[in-house]
Amino acid sequence: MQRIMLSSLTGLAAICATTALASDFGPLIMPAELASGAAHEAVILDIRPKGFEAGHIAGAVSGPYGLFRGPESNPGAVPAVTDLELTYEALGLEVDRPVVIVSQGDTDSDFGAAARVYWTLKSSGFTDLAVLNGGATAWVNAGLPLSTQANAPVPTELDITWNNAWTADTAEVSAVVAGTEQATLVDSRPGSFFNGKKMHDAADRPGTLPGAVNLPHTDFFRPGATAINADPDLEALRAKLGGTSNQPVVAFCNTGHWAATDWFAMSEVAGIENVKLYAGSMVEYSQTDGEMANQPGLIAHLFNQLLGG
Repeated sequence: MQRIMLSSLTGLAAICATTALASDFGPLIMPAELASGAAHEAVILDIRPKGFEAGHIAGAVSGPYGLFRGPESNPGAVPAVTDLELTYEALGLEVDRPVVIVSQGDTDSDFGAAARVYWTLKSSGFTDLAVLNGGATAWVNAGLPLSTQANAPVPTELDITWNNAWTADTAEVSAVVAGTEQATLVDSRPGSFFNGKKMHDAADRPGTLPGAVNLPHTDFFRPGATAINADPDLEALRAKLGGTSNQPVVAFCNTGHWAATDWFAMSEVAGIENVKLYAGSMVEYSQTDGEMANQPGLIAHLFNQLLGG
């Protein structure tokens, strides 16, 4: 699989041509593109939990990632649509106005925050969406300026309906595990989680979904890079998915964060149809009595905890 790494403004500009789809907007936008005014009518949504006041892209509004997440007991859960609607209105978002999502971009894991917000907005009816590839870190590394000027969004009035086209819930996943529905289950976590050696603090059990293939979110990045590969090898990707092309693909992780990267890479960048995100992921599933794979015995589990995975 081909991969890219942020290195210089020249490198950023060279990639720009590969980041746009036929819609001419999104799913990725590079710092040089954004700085050139390519998205001049867009809302720049800065989802960083901290650092906005110290410096942000001029005109951006602050909408921290936590606004798009569930409670501590189930962080991957999707907030109620009524709550999302109030959040969007307070941020001044409109479904017919483009949105550029900016995360910190200091690690490849952080990309999942932008991808998860993108997925949430798309499922809420927004159509013109883009992620700033490499986030605020890429913007700064490209030598582009920051602003400390506060931006008060103008509240809007919306009527949001959730589109389930890109969503898999626990009932659907359980049906796949039981064999009554068909889907390719994709575990986006590092191998230590997939193999049951590690588990999320909010999960009840370690392990993975039976029959799942392991496609860590890091596979879409060059080691050390924070910009996702804008031109993945589709043939190699399909091979990793077992060559399946006719059934749904369901990406999951611990809390729907890393899996959002896999969903974004497969659905939005590679253009694979019928890719879904299991938002609650293993934290939610492990709290049911559903069948698990790679679940260690009690002694092995205690040993893994003692050794920290």
